[in-house]
Amino acid sequence: MNGLDGCAGAPENWTLPEHALRSGAGWLASAPLEVQEQFLDSLSEGELAALPWLFEFWALPHQLPPSGDWRSWVIMGGRGAGKTRAGAEWVRARVEGSRPHDPGACSRIALVGETFDQVREVMIFGESGILACSPPDRRPEWSATRRRLTWPNGAEAAAFSAHDFEGLRGPQFDGAWVDELAKWKNGQDAWDMLQFALRLGDDPRVCVTTTPRNVGVLKDLLKAPSTVVTHARTQDNSAYLAGSFLAEVEARYAGTRLGRQELDGVLLEEAEGALWRAADLERARVDRVPECDRVVVAVDPPVTGHAGSDTCGIVVVGAVLQGPPQSWRAYVLEDASVSAASPMAWAQVAVAAMRRHSADRIVAEVNQGGDLVETVLRQVDPLVAYRKVHASRGKVARAEPVAALYEQGRVRHVRGLADLEDQMCRMGPRGFEGKGSPDRVDALVWGVTDLLIQAAAGYRHPQVRSL
Repeated sequence: MNGLDGCAGAPENWTLPEHALRSGAGWLASAPLEVQEQFLDSLSEGELAALPWLFEFWALPHQLPPSGDWRSWVIMGGRGAGKTRAGAEWVRARVEGSRPHDPGACSRIALVGETFDQVREVMIFGESGILACSPPDRRPEWSATRRRLTWPNGAEAAAFSAHDFEGLRGPQFDGAWVDELAKWKNGQDAWDMLQFALRLGDDPRVCVTTTPRNVGVLKDLLKAPSTVVTHARTQDNSAYLAGSFLAEVEARYAGTRLGRQELDGVLLEEAEGALWRAADLERARVDRVPECDRVVVAVDPPVTGHAGSDTCGIVVVGAVLQGPPQSWRAYVLEDASVSAASPMAWAQVAVAAMRRHSADRIVAEVNQGGDLVETVLRQVDPLVAYRKVHASRGKVARAEPVAALYEQGRVRHVRGLADLEDQMCRMGPRGFEGKGSPDRVDALVWGVTDLLIQAAAGYRHPQVRSL
């Protein structure tokens, strides 16, 4: 169905758009009217009646199970990304045993949610739940007293609450659908009990639909070699969501860590004992920035400039310096960091950021590049105001005074700094817990240090006269 761009009746100059290859519905919507009519006219009455229930025709890529030998399939996505429908359709496919990549039919399935009410109202009776996606002749019957679905072919699905995880001790299953694992209060205990119960059949599998959170049970599951993952953003399912909802959440949360988690479905990790916490950074965000007295562009240059190089951290920071130092405030205005850039390329980005924000100067660490850093900057702008700084202490020691300023509420963030904030939350007491170097954080630290810490060290109260 996806390769019908050569279908008879199609205009000779029509080619199938790349995005339409993702589903049969995408192909049909992108096809010329005459191709759509020819396709629909070619279907029998029974095929037309079955078309609404053919999930593979309508599904988005992240909603279809991957092929291969896996134990757990995690669908990790934003709010409204179609996770529940994918989980319900996966259960239906396992029960019917007639779908692509299906290893065999299931007869005993566990449905596990945070609470029993959520299993019933979302996974079973919800608008995207099992009953809603089942065709009339294959719809299961719900027994409230037994908390069980029973299909016409005899297959059964039992409902369980993660709060009462001991209820999973004893029953056994050949499949399971787990919803919102990352928000379970007893997540690890419930997940462990479920694993012991998945012991029927030749290939028991589990589908996990969840919005990501930085919890151990989810992180461990994602690291398991038997786990496969598909990702989805809220925007990917926009055709089935209210336009006003999308507009509102994008306006409020786009470019924030919360938005990356709840809308983009990205797992945002936080180091144990992190110097910065996600909740604190959310509170530090502002929609308006006052006129700054000084602005600097802080640069943490990489050692090399090729595809495998570290990112060049380039962060623009402004400060309001009215009154005594304890009343000064810093505002992180932009993260202009650039990856895999040559020295000339990142220098051009830094100078452009300086001009864009009318910054007073560029502050750059020179431990790695020495005089080369200033040389390459002056090749872009010979008159650039520039100050070099040397790192005489470790990254954590340099970052701790800046983190203390955040705790005091003296540093604020504009929107759109998600990548920088991700790095900040992975700076722990033993260093950066992530891949590569925290170049964005290093640049931030140099910028705030220059504007608030070093400036305060040289401050003299106007009422104090020299002797």
